[in-house]
Amino acid sequence: MKRTWTIIGVSDVPSSFKWYQSLFGQPERRPGHADFGQILDSDGTVLLCLHQWGAHEHPSLMSRDEAAPGNGLLLLFRVDDFDMSLKRARTLVARLEEEPHANPNTRTKEFSLRDPDGYYVTISDLSSLELRGHAPA
Repeated sequence: MKRTWTIIGVSDVPSSFKWYQSLFGQPERRPGHADFGQILDSDGTVLLCLHQWGAHEHPSLMSRDEAAPGNGLLLLFRVDDFDMSLKRARTLVARLEEEPHANPNTRTKEFSLRDPDGYYVTISDLSSLELRGHAPA
């Protein structure tokens, strides 16, 4: 099995860490470092890494001022608790970017919102695709 570790630049790792934990309904815990944290699934799978802008001199994470956060990036998470994720999302933002709807391409329910750093985040219902027997291989 191969997995990716998506890393995004953020202004405040602890604050973003708490935001994503709230969105995913995870117990609150602190990130491993003030400038880097990993959002983990219950089985230890890395869902998302949060990296402080300018820390560690990574060329693409030096400054949020050199490119708009999220330009060319869509964070899409497939969840097994879609309705609860939607309720949690509504407590985190004033408005959703896209209200819940059926994506005609994937035939899944989804909605979208912006995180505190402006990244576009889409939440997709894991079960709606799998229940129809169209689970990805």
